[in-house]
This record gives sequence, structure tokens and C-alpha cells, in this order.
Amino acid sequence: MDDDGRLRRFVENLRSAGDQFAEAKRAYSDAKRAALADLPQDDRGRAKLVCRRYAERRAVALDDAGRPACFDPDHRDCQGCVEDVREGVVETW
Repeated sequence: MDDDGRLRRFVENLRSAGDQFAEAKRAYSDAKRAALADLPQDDRGRAKLVCRRYAERRAVALDDAGRPACFDPDHRDCQGCVEDVREGVVETW
């Protein structure tokens, strides 16, 4: 293997490690927010909620304000979901 091949492989490994680190960091943040809201979590740390708008199970990340990633501020069901998350009465699975 020549120097260019080694350098290319090193850069690929470095990118892969960076991607893995970013995913681990994201999963940690998701799990931390879900735990603060005292919600059950999937294996990636996302909160396991039942969507009021579509009546389906979802595993979603919560933002710093405790809103699910799917939150639509203009929809009544989404507003109610966020209120339920904050009050600790949101339906989970």
C-alpha cells in the first residue's frame, strides 16, 4: 500500500470515528432530556410517546424545552402533547 492509500484510509477511519462520536453525543443528549422528563426511552435514548395528532407510537428526541422533534406549534394536538410532557402525564409505550 502506498502513502496515498494509507492517508486515504486514515482519513476514512477518522471520519468514521467522528460520525460515531456525533451519534453517541446525540444519543446521550436525547437520553438526558427524556430522563429529565421522566419518560421511557428506546435504545437510542429517544422518548417513547404516543402521538396525539396521529395516534401512533413514536420514539422522538426532545429539544431543550421538552418538545418532541415532531412538534408543530400551530397544531392543537401538538400543543397539548407538550403540555402533557411538561406535566408528566403524556401517554407512553
